[in-house]
Amino acid sequence: MEDADAKAAHVLFRQPCDFVIGAASLDLIPATALPEVAFIGRSNVGKSSLVNALTGRKTLARTSNTPGRTQQLNFFNLGGQLMLVDLPGYGYAKVSRKQVREWTKLIGDYLRGRAQLARVCVLVDARHGLKPSDLEMMEMLDNHAVSYQLVLTKRDKIKQSECDAVMASIEGRFNDHPALHPEVMVTSSVKGDGIVPLQQALYGVLK
Repeated sequence: MEDADAKAAHVLFRQPCDFVIGAASLDLIPATALPEVAFIGRSNVGKSSLVNALTGRKTLARTSNTPGRTQQLNFFNLGGQLMLVDLPGYGYAKVSRKQVREWTKLIGDYLRGRAQLARVCVLVDARHGLKPSDLEMMEMLDNHAVSYQLVLTKRDKIKQSECDAVMASIEGRFNDHPALHPEVMVTSSVKGDGIVPLQQALYGVLK
């Protein structure tokens, strides 16, 4: 069964993946019954790069070294089976406080009120581990019973011992976060580390 799931996940993430809309307000969010997986994290954590790596593309989601580049909720239809949603980053971003407040409200309203949202991937930079803004996001997801999974990014930028230390610090928090998925994924969009296991984990929301 595991081999069958792995094959199905591979097939899914090789399907056409099309940009649907960039929604800057709730009324622009597409009306669809497809299950959704959203990607969120601190600004410049690598959300767009991860979406590109998962779908085997280089330019599906725009990437930038400038924090705050993703300025709306970007929806991508994966093979007519799953919707991937690239959300604006939280934390540091080179935008006005007013814009940050608007993003924060939009993201919160979407995460709390989207019935078909199957999972949220909270991306965490492997070099830094959990930051206060990550913990605030996790608490909000816990409070609203939104299932989420931690995904470490930029694994290629640290040593194994450093990664192990970050993982240990995260694993000690599982009991405090009831909506947190028990498996932490470790990825590198540059080298492809952890991409296949994450594809398989996300395929699981369709079962």
